[in-house]
Amino acid sequence: MFSTVVSGAVKGIMPYLMQVEVDTSDGLPMFNMVGFMSGEVKEASERVRVALKNAGYPLPPMRITVNLSPADIRKSGIAVDLPVAIGILTAIGEIDPDSLKDTLVIGELGLDGEVKAVSGVLPMVTHAFGKGYKTCILPRDNAGEGAVVSGMKIIGVSSLSEAAAYLKSEAADRDSLIEPTVVDIDELFTDQNGMEMNLGGMDFSEVNGQSAVKRAVEIAAAGYHHILLIGPPGSGKSMVAKRIPSIMPPLSRDEALEVSSIYSVAGMLKKGETLITRRPFMSPHHSITEAALAGGGSVPHPGVISLSHRGVMFLDEMAEFKRNTLNLLRQPLEDREVHIARSGGNFSYPADILLVGAMNPCPCGYYPDLNKCKCSENEITRYLGRISGPILDRIDICIEAAKIDVGELSHSGACNESSADIRKRVIRATKIQGKRFEREGIRFNSEMSPLQIQKYCKLGMQEQRLMERIFTTMDLSARAYHKVLRVARTIADLDGSERIEAAHLSEAACYRMMDSKYFSKSGTDAEIRIAVRGGAL
Repeated sequence: MFSTVVSGAVKGIMPYLMQVEVDTSDGLPMFNMVGFMSGEVKEASERVRVALKNAGYPLPPMRITVNLSPADIRKSGIAVDLPVAIGILTAIGEIDPDSLKDTLVIGELGLDGEVKAVSGVLPMVTHAFGKGYKTCILPRDNAGEGAVVSGMKIIGVSSLSEAAAYLKSEAADRDSLIEPTVVDIDELFTDQNGMEMNLGGMDFSEVNGQSAVKRAVEIAAAGYHHILLIGPPGSGKSMVAKRIPSIMPPLSRDEALEVSSIYSVAGMLKKGETLITRRPFMSPHHSITEAALAGGGSVPHPGVISLSHRGVMFLDEMAEFKRNTLNLLRQPLEDREVHIARSGGNFSYPADILLVGAMNPCPCGYYPDLNKCKCSENEITRYLGRISGPILDRIDICIEAAKIDVGELSHSGACNESSADIRKRVIRATKIQGKRFEREGIRFNSEMSPLQIQKYCKLGMQEQRLMERIFTTMDLSARAYHKVLRVARTIADLDGSERIEAAHLSEAACYRMMDSKYFSKSGTDAEIRIAVRGGAL
């Protein structure tokens, strides 16, 4: 007999439906699987045979042929075990084919018949629901993840026997046999809407001093602007950076589904976690490889850039990263996507990140304090030269985290502004942007195209003359010119101003001036050199 079971798979991070076709016939006993499969998929035949025996369904001597369609996509992963077993039971008459109508089946099998959790459930279920499927049978450990898809009936099973019993029962009795898994999405977002998220207790009230740095990161969070913090060791750069997620606007439901889908494919959803509702924060070590950052493998898995999607990627000790590794960020920072070409095809992963970098100004960390800094000019030049010109050009805000005065350290944290207070202003600014861009297909000021900048960043005569002086005096590139306007637009939004005023432009320009203090650039030459020692300082 012949049967078909619909399952799902993921290529890169893109889900697709897979037809598991099973044919059983008389003949020399064998178990063949075809359909352009990887090694772990081919091994499914033995897992399924033993799991069926231990579940009480020993296979009679027969010829079994399993085809995984479409045949032009290489199948990988272990999510086909359960659908193959269900397909065989259907082909030999144990299960009525009608019970599988509009049903998706996903799961790995243990030799004892246990149904084990798999990766990529959320995007597969979402895709199946969009194609009209109404029921999904999947591992019990993945049931909560699948139940996030509103409208899909999720049946979590722990064993092959349980799945078979569910499908063999009468339709009216099934819900009493296995109760469908339901997730209250509103409850998942309760903390977000109440603004109670503080990233494990990290709060800006703990940060003494550095008011200019806190102002800069507030602007960065409000407009999703990339930011670089420069300063000596112990000035609080990392402390501030790790608290940035606590002031960012909450994830929307669509954003939460995007982020959760990436983590589902990567197998990084924690046990019992149904949906990621907090913005990701990734802080890779400076020894990270290019493949780990962008995504690697013959069929690349999401890298750290994609795992930071809709959140923060913090590069601590940024100048210690390999130059080639940092240069990988050029295209993702511009396009908000990672494009990877492999022999198995071309893959695109989302990479809408807020880049936060922190670095010392020299190898010893104390330049320009000549009483402490023992680095030669060449050493400082080579150290700062690890940050290429094109990367600097893509960073909207550069701010110095100066050494903290002892008087500021002795102040009580109760005097400092909390993350909740800062977050209120950030959310107010993002709502202004949301209303402004509701028909533009973007969300933040940092995403504005040159045409949108002309539309939403109109300047008065005084502001236009100021912007021309800034452009000429600071020798800005066209990209940097637009970035100053984007940052000025965010500052105006934080102030609740419809117009960009001279004060907003001046503050935005100050966040580009730090380049000239530590870095000097000539024309479009990407070579970075230290400013003349003692000059510009």
